[in-house]
Amino acid sequence: MAYPERQLFTVTVYSENCVGLLSQVSVIFTRRCLNIEDVSASASSVPDIHKLTLTTWADRPTMEKVVRQIEKRVDVIRAFLYTDDDILYQEVALYKVPTAKLLESASVEDIVRHHGARILEMTPEYTVFEKSGHPWETEALLNRLRSLDIRQFVRSGRVAVTKSPIEYVDIYLEEQRLRKQKLENNEG
Repeated sequence: MAYPERQLFTVTVYSENCVGLLSQVSVIFTRRCLNIEDVSASASSVPDIHKLTLTTWADRPTMEKVVRQIEKRVDVIRAFLYTDDDILYQEVALYKVPTAKLLESASVEDIVRHHGARILEMTPEYTVFEKSGHPWETEALLNRLRSLDIRQFVRSGRVAVTKSPIEYVDIYLEEQRLRKQKLENNEG
């Protein structure tokens, strides 16, 4: 018996900014024994609509079922499923290292240039670097800074936009508006 191929999927969920949505969505993943790799939430391009972005490793049939279940939630306007080929994505990482160790190694300029990082803050006690990019890029800088006794590291969840020239949720919302208008015209 052949098993479907697992790959990294990105799910975007559009909803009003309501309490408990992340909990409702995470339960759907948990019931299918899917680990959420990362999560981010923000306002979207549509006024009063928020976007929740999650990633997980799974096979396509499972993820299509997950998206259908997410869309059944009352607070969800629409959910979409993407592979990395469908989207442009980045994450942001912050790294905190002791300034003394950094200056001892005399590698500040090399680190910044080679990894495309920037220094957010430099004090006598610590230096904070910022790096945006793909996970393997932020991980490469983390590995480079380990030799400098890195003290803190944090990475955001994935932020993503589709490669499509249109916003799919806009099409869905327009279809719903037209459907509602048609119903109102038929009643009147």
